[in-house]
Amino acid sequence: QVQLEESGGGLVEPGGSLRLSCAASGSIFSLNYMAWYRRAPGKQRELVALITSAGTTSYADSVKGRCTISRDNAKNTVDLQMNILRPEDTAVYYCNAFIRAGIGSPYSNVWGQGTQVTVSS
Repeated sequence: QVQLEESGGGLVEPGGSLRLSCAASGSIFSLNYMAWYRRAPGKQRELVALITSAGTTSYADSVKGRCTISRDNAKNTVDLQMNILRPEDTAVYYCNAFIRAGIGSPYSNVWGQGTQVTVSS
């Protein structure tokens, strides 16, 4: 069974930075895209950033220029560096990945349990 485990959330003041990390573990044959989503209180879950296996990235307009997503294919990890954080970035951040457990296995859409990011003075 494949699992995603996030770390790095916490409380930060406006203008500050945080780095979120996510590690995939278990039976992993290949990782397709990896992504970060967030759900703010009272709002729907939204895509923050995505990175393909080839390293192509995509960002939500609200975080462009402030966030950088990166991955280490050898370690099956994906990070999200967030800078110049704003109160509206407050949310639970979820790691997401499209993973194939073995040769011939279908891809599964796997989610982490989430990590809280709070931006407040």
